Amino acid sequence: MRKTSGALAAFLALAAVVMYLTATPASAAAIRIMPLGDSITGSPGCWRALLWNKLQSTGYTDIDFVGTLPPQGCGVAHDGDNEGHGGYLATNVANQNLLPGWLSATRPDVVMMHFGTNDVWSNIPPATILGAFTTLVNQMRASNPAMKILVAKIIPMNPSSCAECGQRTVNFNNAIPAWASSTSTAQSPITVVDQWTGFNTASDTYDGVHPNAAGDQKMSDKWYPALVNALSGVTPTPTVTPTVTPTTGGGCTATYRNAGQWQGGFQGEVTVKNTGTAPMSGWTVRWTFANGQQVTQIWGGTLSASGANVTVRNESWNGSLAPGASTTFGFLASYNGTNTAPSPTCS
Repeated sequence: MRKTSGALAAFLALAAVVMYLTATPASAAAIRIMPLGDSITGSPGCWRALLWNKLQSTGYTDIDFVGTLPPQGCGVAHDGDNEGHGGYLATNVANQNLLPGWLSATRPDVVMMHFGTNDVWSNIPPATILGAFTTLVNQMRASNPAMKILVAKIIPMNPSSCAECGQRTVNFNNAIPAWASSTSTAQSPITVVDQWTGFNTASDTYDGVHPNAAGDQKMSDKWYPALVNALSGVTPTPTVTPTVTPTTGGGCTATYRNAGQWQGGFQGEVTVKNTGTAPMSGWTVRWTFANGQQVTQIWGGTLSASGANVTVRNESWNGSLAPGASTTFGFLASYNGTNTAPSPTCS
């Protein structure tokens, strides 16, 4: 009788464990957060490192910063994935339809957007920039109808080469709240995060534009409460691993455009288009600089260079192109005296 009771007790204990494991839900997927913007977000964008670690230390550990760009330093352990594309204009990202590919590759639940600095610098009207913002927001909601969107009033600018940029920044920031109010929805709210107030270009930047350590801390402190509020009630979308079938065949073209030039430097853009009849699984663009130009930064492609010879290969997220589809990568480069446009080839 004692043996039977012992066996029964063991069975009941095992059954209780099985019932507990069955009834206890699996841990939820991490909430994916995309930092989106230009070099202030990505190069190296150390406010992201500070923000990540503050979130971790205050109990917000089930999160994942996402983006097609890798960490870019800061000397602090953190989740550094991001979409901070140096030199990019929000208007170009919208016009060239770049965001859908980034969204598809990373599938964020929350987007934190500090964008428009280069647009303001280029004297693009606030209404035009905000029109691009509307396009980007619509693309975010097409990716995730419940997307939570944080849009920054951008930090002040006072670059030595643009005396008007300070007032242009004020004009742009002043237009953001009304745009956000009219574009926000209950399912996909837009929250304005005021990164401008209290930020000083003299003490908080190293060049009148990009934040130094003090500026990074101020930006992190401003993002934190808005992001914490956005995290409440977010249901992470399930992770899906896409199946990609490599294909070959067809052809491609590479078209170069000088997107802007200044003393000693310029920004180039190359559009790669699948001109064949079959999908492409990858592309390689090559060119030779004629005047000693040198690429100093690139986005949307992987660079290898030897002297004047430049090779750019696709990133993991923009190599697959359907017939007729295109993608764009950009770069910053230096030059001295003459800046002859390159003639890229694509294969």
